[in-house]
Amino acid sequence: MFLNKYRIPSARATWHGYHGGIYFFSICTQNREHYFGEIVYDNNHEAKMNLTDIGTYADSQIKKINTYYPYAEMPLWVIMPNHLHAIVIIANVNEYLNDGECGDGVWNGGMGKTKPGGVTGDKNPMLKKCLGTIIRGLKARITKYAGDNRLLFAWQSRFHDHIVRTQDELNRISEYIENNPARWALDTFNENRTDAIGTDAIGTDAIRRDAINRVSTMINDKSL
Repeated sequence: MFLNKYRIPSARATWHGYHGGIYFFSICTQNREHYFGEIVYDNNHEAKMNLTDIGTYADSQIKKINTYYPYAEMPLWVIMPNHLHAIVIIANVNEYLNDGECGDGVWNGGMGKTKPGGVTGDKNPMLKKCLGTIIRGLKARITKYAGDNRLLFAWQSRFHDHIVRTQDELNRISEYIENNPARWALDTFNENRTDAIGTDAIGTDAIRRDAINRVSTMINDKSL
């Protein structure tokens, strides 16, 4: 609700459960503050991210996504000064975890003190094996790290997501992700954007090919 009066409609696809499939998503920091770091240029004028402590922690948490959520994998991502982009693959799974499982760590592993989902039981949204669960968990861990270390940080409340349906889409999104640092001067998230930098790739073709091959295999997998 907005101002306790107006309900803001979701921009997400109401016909899709967001459980199994391949997705591209973006998350932005509050007010587009540069909490994750800054773009710097080497002697060859190639752009790269110089990560802050929060940016480095965010990168480490993305790498652990499959540990927290065994049904999900992020083969390609980029962390920018005030946002991040990623491709996430989610296996075709049941809507709720089985008893004794909780990929987001909200259950204590069957010690008898709490049930899955806490006081809300199976209505807890963090028990759902879906894109929203993964993103909420990622945001929460990064926010907690910032709070524990007394670092100024906040997220924008929403996130953007896109369902990847074809190989061509996957190719375009992969190139967009890896070219993001090189295109920072043109980026819509850059409050000081200019036309100063071209659109050449930044030397990560091998990473892109590997990610595309891995995701392509899963696109063709009947389990998705």
